[in-house]
Amino acid sequence: MMRSLFSGVAGLKTHQTRMDVIGNNIANVNTTAYKSQSMVFNDLLYQTTQAASGANLNTGRGGINPRQIGLGAKTGAISTAIETQGSAQSTNNPWDVMIEGDSFFIVSDGSTNFFTRDGSFTVDGAGNLVMASTGFTVMGWQVDEETGDIRSDIVSALQVMNGRNLTAEPEATTLGYMSGILDKTDTKINSTAGYVTTLSFFDAQGYKYTAKFSVHGIGSDDEFRVQLDDILDNTGMSLVEKYNLSNINQIANFGGERINDVTSKYVMDSNAEFDGTNFKIKLAMSEILDGFSDNPMLMAAGKEVKIIDPTADKDVKAKDTIKVQGTLTLSSAELQSEPYNLIYTGGKYYANNGSGGNTELKDDAAWQTALKAMDGMDKVSNVKAEVQEDGSVKITFDAECTANADAKFQSADNAFVRTLEYNKDNEKAILEQIYHVVDGDGKTYSIDFVGPDGSAQITMNEITNGNMMVFDHDTGKFSYIGNQGSNTAWLTFNTSASSLTGAVIDLTQFSDIEIDFSAVNNFGNGGKCTMEMMNGSLTNSALGAGRKVGALIGIEIGQDGRITASYDNGLTKLLGQIAVAEFANASGLAKAGNNLYSATQNSGEFDGVGVDITANGGQMTSGVLEMSNVDLSSEFTTMITTQRGFQANSRIITVSDTLLEELVNLKR
Repeated sequence: MMRSLFSGVAGLKTHQTRMDVIGNNIANVNTTAYKSQSMVFNDLLYQTTQAASGANLNTGRGGINPRQIGLGAKTGAISTAIETQGSAQSTNNPWDVMIEGDSFFIVSDGSTNFFTRDGSFTVDGAGNLVMASTGFTVMGWQVDEETGDIRSDIVSALQVMNGRNLTAEPEATTLGYMSGILDKTDTKINSTAGYVTTLSFFDAQGYKYTAKFSVHGIGSDDEFRVQLDDILDNTGMSLVEKYNLSNINQIANFGGERINDVTSKYVMDSNAEFDGTNFKIKLAMSEILDGFSDNPMLMAAGKEVKIIDPTADKDVKAKDTIKVQGTLTLSSAELQSEPYNLIYTGGKYYANNGSGGNTELKDDAAWQTALKAMDGMDKVSNVKAEVQEDGSVKITFDAECTANADAKFQSADNAFVRTLEYNKDNEKAILEQIYHVVDGDGKTYSIDFVGPDGSAQITMNEITNGNMMVFDHDTGKFSYIGNQGSNTAWLTFNTSASSLTGAVIDLTQFSDIEIDFSAVNNFGNGGKCTMEMMNGSLTNSALGAGRKVGALIGIEIGQDGRITASYDNGLTKLLGQIAVAEFANASGLAKAGNNLYSATQNSGEFDGVGVDITANGGQMTSGVLEMSNVDLSSEFTTMITTQRGFQANSRIITVSDTLLEELVNLKR
């Protein structure tokens, strides 16, 4: 009778344990990635009142079974449905990740690795990928700096947001192409400037430049010259001007040099004379006298300026002092405006004395003081001023200037004359001063001969760079550029350049660019060319296009757990990979709370490296979380049977108590 009491007690305890398991399942019905548990009953010990016996052939008696009385039930096992996948819950948070398969995320508290199916991650202040609930770091594999790919090694904390990942390195442009239609009747093709198109490109530091090209007709229907004209920085300034160079070929070259000889007849300036041997150039005073152009009164007097020293024909050397005398008449309107700023009232002139008052110009000395105070007229002397009835003033004055070159003063003509003997050594001076032919970029000139009238035949040697672009005459389709059979031409950069002042310019940040011209065709298009240049490959615009420095705009986690950063320059960068752990007996993992598991002897040990989730057919999905796999309908059903079992076991105790009571009552 006492046995039944204890059997009932054992049954109550066991059903209570089962109810505890059910209660925990229901409590975690909304816990991320929670795995439900179930309990198995086992019967308890048995008391044997009679052992079993076998059959006796000698006596003819048969065997009998053992007589055993059970002592109740116990908890046999509590199992976790750890391999049952929970449903997916969309969160649209890119850091939320769900595992599809039997793997586990690896997380660490800094000293111990734990395992979890809870993929609700976030990024902490140090840039580490961590569990949002515990702050435990998510473990994975790092990127090999040499190969740029993942290096499978001992797992370590994944730091996805650090200084190196916030930007992507720039990249120099190495490829470009030209496409469109070349219409040979386009007036631009046959103009001096040619048809202009530009190519945008980047250097290795991510700075953007614009190469200016032009396409020129050369008188052939099938051949055209493509040349490099200039390179501009991102502010629009020419690199030739920026670095103080002589021409763009000091920076880059596009094709070989070509020399075009153009011969023309030039007539010498009317201020020059030629006697068959020497040129005599009559110089304007503003050309020979420093200080002349800065003196507003000398400029206003113009031809009325006379040389008073030297007084006769005389050779003048550079830096000699030249004295001149000028005469001019200025109206009242002119004297009251810049640069004089005099005041005219009541038939009299006044000048500001600088002390807030006005000084009347009543004699020559006052006029001289007022005029000398003006910019550029500090060397004015012997001023005489006559005020006319209409307010105009006739002014006579002396001034001093300085000769800036050797010349001869001719008193009869009141002019300076420079004599140049014609020879090859002074050809440049003659070209510049007598014929006004000045060297230009890539151009040189030479005098072939000078006629008796002073006219000269001058040959211009124009050196041009570029590549010949040739089209098929029958079809108009592109044939080659530069060399026969070639679809591409190279824009090659020098490693350095020397400025006009001798400074060395480092150009190693530029990379040579291969430009494909095969997409250009020589077709009629209503007299309009449509050619344009683009960076990148003709078949893949991103290949070789170059990039500026990139700013981080997004991070995503792929199905294989690889974490990739995206940048606004179109570049992507691999930041690491989330590794996972797999166990021979995942059900043998021990729950450690906070959705964490720890390895046990029965689950198998973690090797410290982990595996790629896709190795065994699993995958990760970002933006979703795994829900609890608790089935409420099953839990409620189990709860009913557990309640009935508990109730029945309580009846065992009640009935046993009644029997004991009857036994006690026998004594009465």
